[in-house]
Amino acid sequence: MESEAGQLAEEVEPAIDEVSPGRAMRVAAALRAKGGDEFAKPGNIIEVKFVKGESLSLTASRLLALMILTAGGDAWEDKPHRMRKADIRRGHKGNERITDMLEELHRTLFAVDDKSWRGKKATLRFSLISRSREETEEDGGEAGWIEWEFTPDARKMIQASETYAVLNRQAVLGFRSNYALRLYELGALRLHRRQATWRGDMAALRAALGIPPEVYTDFAQLRRKVLEKAKAEIDQLAHFRVEWREIRQGRTVAEIEFRFEPKSPPEVIETVDELDRHSGGRRERRDGTVESISVGQAAVAAPPKALTKPEDKTFPSGSIRFGHDDLLAIGRAHGGGWDIDMIASGFREHMGERLEKLRGVKLAAAWKGFCESWVTRRGRAL
Repeated sequence: MESEAGQLAEEVEPAIDEVSPGRAMRVAAALRAKGGDEFAKPGNIIEVKFVKGESLSLTASRLLALMILTAGGDAWEDKPHRMRKADIRRGHKGNERITDMLEELHRTLFAVDDKSWRGKKATLRFSLISRSREETEEDGGEAGWIEWEFTPDARKMIQASETYAVLNRQAVLGFRSNYALRLYELGALRLHRRQATWRGDMAALRAALGIPPEVYTDFAQLRRKVLEKAKAEIDQLAHFRVEWREIRQGRTVAEIEFRFEPKSPPEVIETVDELDRHSGGRRERRDGTVESISVGQAAVAAPPKALTKPEDKTFPSGSIRFGHDDLLAIGRAHGGGWDIDMIASGFREHMGERLEKLRGVKLAAAWKGFCESWVTRRGRAL
């Protein structure tokens, strides 16, 4: 969980006078050591803007996320990183070529505000990947590897980043809209910063989501093709929900304000269940269509999931301050300074009988979501 990684990152203080990474990379290293589907993406990379007229496709965006996940806390170092092609294929359709994704990453330019050698305001343009190698084999290369290096400018940004978003690998690979993926990253970053909103004009919105200037020039189209679709996917796959408010000047939409809200514990459980399911039928489940598997002329319900392992911990009935370090760490990281046992009491009351069914990852996710919603409703303790 993010709380555990954050605590570990704070324990590993950088040595004085040594070149060292920021908090984002320390958390990334802790999450990779922990294992699992969560990884940290530096805030500086999430907020970098595309050069006007350019953006990454969904498949290239996914590949970049996998690269950052694989590199972990070493992404800022001047060294090559390696990944199996099979690990990339797990998140892509069979007819999508890894070669095309790599080439797209090479040629896509990003822009950040900078200063010239004279100290004047300037725009720095750069790509994220400097070089890559792809093993080519006669059998199609599925057993091969790719190797890449981040550019010096990218590594400098990654190293300096003190902010980060904790993302879920299954969620990243589950999105079918590139705009949904971009908004998911932005929302996860904002929630980590305790800034639940993002506001900008149409130019800022397009820059943040990578929407080309010639696409969806009519706001009604942008709302239907981008915002509504992104919201539907995020509400289904992310650990938070997103809403937006349209700020008008006359009849024209001048600005957009997004609000990101942590899900309640039952909603988090539903999300974890959905991420465990096959992506086939996901849209139908989102739209409320009953899922079934056809066999001949009959339709039968999908088989139930395996029972949770009995050794997984349940939520304690007494204080969580002793013997429950994982839950205590989550409460301290996301409880806004409130008394941990007070939040735990509210959690038990809120969940009721459903609490007995929670184990392991689902329990941790539900507890974290409740702590965040507690702070959202009541504010941080003085």
